Parts: sequence; C-alpha cells; structure tokens
Amino acid sequence: MAKNSKSLANKKLHTKVGDRVIVVSGRDKGKQGNVKEVNPSKGTVLVDGVNVVTKAQKANPAVGVQGGLNKVAKPINASKVMICCPSCDKATRVRKEIRDGKKVRVCIKCGETIDV
Repeated sequence: MAKNSKSLANKKLHTKVGDRVIVVSGRDKGKQGNVKEVNPSKGTVLVDGVNVVTKAQKANPAVGVQGGLNKVAKPINASKVMICCPSCDKATRVRKEIRDGKKVRVCIKCGETIDV
C-alpha cells in the first residue's frame, strides 16, 4: 500500500460534475468543456472534448463492439483546469461563503454565486 494513500482518499477538488472549466496549461490550453467525471483519489477530472486520444479498438462481435480507431477523452490533472464563471465568462478561482444558510462557491473576480 502506498505511503500516503490515506491522505489521497480524503482529498477534495475545486471542481464538480457539470462545471464549465477552461484548461490553463498543456496541449489543450484554452479549450473549454464541461466536467463529466471527477476522481478525487487520483486528482483527475474528465472534461468533454479535452485530452482526446485515438485508441485502437479490437472488434468483438459477440458483445457487439465494432473495431477500428476510436477517439476517446482521457482524464487530466485537476490542477490544469479552472472554473469558468457563468456571469463574467472568465477563468477564476473560487472561494466558499455562506449565503442564505448554505455553503456556496463564489467567483473571486465578480462575486457571483457559481452553485445554483
């Protein structure tokens, strides 16, 4: 077992499923997409249309899988994405505030609530 596996299990990420994010570094820098999947234990997020790779798929007629070259989105590190604020439409960090008795995420730049 890894030395710090216990600390990775309780790790939290700044993004949630359905958030609109912008890639800030790497091959896909500047691309936008929605988060489809979050993996806190690995620290990765799966963003629609980002980090798309070509995967060779072997045909399996028994299951109904057609072979060929398929485009598949792979997860990227969560530190490479920033949340896109819906009101100011910019990449921003978030802070957490309590509004109307609920803990919500707030845009640093414009102060608008990101969570609905």
